[in-house]
Parts: sequence; structure tokens; C-alpha cells
Amino acid sequence: MTITVKTFLSFLILVLSTFSFANGKEELSPEQEKYVAWAKNIWESLNRQTGKVKLPGASATLNVPEDFYYLNPQDAEKVLVEVWGNPPGQTTLGMLLPADITPFDSGSWAVTIEYEEDGYVSDEDADDIDYTKLLQQMKQDTRAASEERAKQGYESIELIGWAANPYYDKTSHKLHWAKEIKFGDGQDGNTLNYNIRVLGRKGVLVLNFIAGMEQKPLIESKLDSVLALAEFDQDAKYSDFNPDIDKVAAYGLGALVAGKVLAKTGLLAAVLLFLKKFGVFILLGIGTLFKSVFSRKNP
Repeated sequence: MTITVKTFLSFLILVLSTFSFANGKEELSPEQEKYVAWAKNIWESLNRQTGKVKLPGASATLNVPEDFYYLNPQDAEKVLVEVWGNPPGQTTLGMLLPADITPFDSGSWAVTIEYEEDGYVSDEDADDIDYTKLLQQMKQDTRAASEERAKQGYESIELIGWAANPYYDKTSHKLHWAKEIKFGDGQDGNTLNYNIRVLGRKGVLVLNFIAGMEQKPLIESKLDSVLALAEFDQDAKYSDFNPDIDKVAAYGLGALVAGKVLAKTGLLAAVLLFLKKFGVFILLGIGTLFKSVFSRKNP
């Protein structure tokens, strides 16, 4: 069973209009029962992992604490496409979610994981980047990307500005920043795109938060935990770089922030941002339904 965004919204309206209680028990219509069965089947099919997780093809390891769980690339695709309504084909190395929520919860958020092996990214320009000037260029590039999105039938996209200024830790070789992004008419609120880049000997780990702007304080409270859990393996760390044999990337830190190095088929990385369509979940009553059928803790 595949639920499109349109069908999903229609279902939520149906739930909120007919969901009732009798003798302390929930009464569901056949349509609601069908959806609940579909959602419960997806939740139970997810292999939620904690502890040390080797990332496929990245020479890196995640140390996932008990307050998170990791989904492998196949399960991540299932959530991103089937549950959250994103376009298919945007492969990842998996994703992280908080342990106390499901992908169906109103307050859900996640961190997608990717790896770009373009070589060693020099940080020599770390102190010289004009991020104000860079933001203006990024806004222009996003407008161009938005036009291409529209041609493909997707919502427009607008870069509003920094939600958190770029910061580079020279000791850990980790870079992070946040953008505020508006999709479509923005009636459901803007999207928070919090980014982490972990520099390695041969490439960069790409971690992106998927959340709403209203969740920014929560995301920032978890930022240090997420920064700490991703590390390259021995001989693949930034400090293991050997200039005599290793490839050097053709770009620096500024390009990582701009996102152009993640472009595919001529489009900017802004085109590839995952959009979580959860605005309608804020409506009252929907949380009760999901709490009644899902175990929210790791198995």
C-alpha cells in the first residue's frame, strides 16, 4: 500500500472528524484501520539499531547512544519516501531518529547521513570565508534551483537565511551551520536545515537534520550528541592525510557550506533537500491514535 501526500492529508482529516472513544476504547473506521495497519507494518519492519554501526562505503563508524536509533539505507528510504512523501531515488547511508518517537509522531525529526568521496578538503581558508557574501550567492543559486523544481512538479524553494551561522571546529575538523528554508507558500511553517560536515582523509560525511523551525531549540540541544557520534575509522581520519598519495578536493570549506559539491545532474543541493510534510500533524487528536497502536521504544 502506497500513501501519497494527498491521500495522507485526506486520511488525517477523516481521522480528526470521526475519531471517537467509547467505553475507554478507540473506535476506528475501516479506512482508519487500514491506514493504522499499513503504518504499524512499516514501524515493525524497521531494524532500529544502537551501538557501533559501520557505515557502508564510508570508512566511518557511528556510536549510536540509547537515546537515538539508526536506520539502514533501505529502511531510511522507506521512511523518507513511503512515510514522509519525498521523491524516490535520493539514497543515503541511513538516518538517525530520537529513540522516544516514531516517524509518524508530530514532533518527529531525523538526521540523514551521506558520504562524498571527493578527496581531502583543505581547511586553510577557514578564517577567510565571508559567510554574509556567501549567503547572498546561495540565495541566488536556490532561486535558480527552485525554477528547476517547479518544472519537475515540486514545490518552490526559498532560502530565507542563516538559522545558525557556520562554525568550524579546527580540532575535530567538523563544520556545522543551519539554514531556514521555505517550501511552497510556507503555510505549514518553514523548514530547518541543520547541517554537519565531518572531514576525513578521502572525503566528507554529510549529516543533515530534517525538522521544523519551531524545533530549532530542541535540535541545538542535541547538536553536541550528534557531532560526537560520527567518526572516521583509523587510517581514514583527517589527520591521516598523506599529501604524497592522497587526492585533494577541488574545493574548500566555503563550497561545503554552499552545497554546490553535492549537486547532481547540474542541479544544486537545494533541489535534493528532504521535505517533511508534517504540518497537519499539529492538529489536535492525531497523537492519541498513534500512541494507541505503536510501541515507541526500541525493541
